[in-house]
Amino acid sequence: MLVGFQSLSSYGDPPRGYADIATFARLTPKFPGVGRALFPATRAAAEELGLEFINATIRADNVSGLAYYAKMGFEPYDRLVQVPLLDGTPVDRIKRRFKVSVSPHT
Repeated sequence: MLVGFQSLSSYGDPPRGYADIATFARLTPKFPGVGRALFPATRAAAEELGLEFINATIRADNVSGLAYYAKMGFEPYDRLVQVPLLDGTPVDRIKRRFKVSVSPHT
């Protein structure tokens, strides 16, 4: 049974040295700690790719997503104001980034 996954993407042409992260976890039944368990492999992939930062863009109303990325060490650095949802409802997006520490042997 798939309980969650993470991806790194350069879709949308992020700044050089950045990739976007997306985390998806099963809601029913819920498996606590899925994102935390997946992040070391995602971080290792970012290091292998030579990335400087992993970017997360989270809707301001996604309380659990904001808490997760803060807990994983992502620091806020920007905010996109009033981005419309598909139904037109405006919701801010919070941009957080994680500094990837590249090993000396890479």
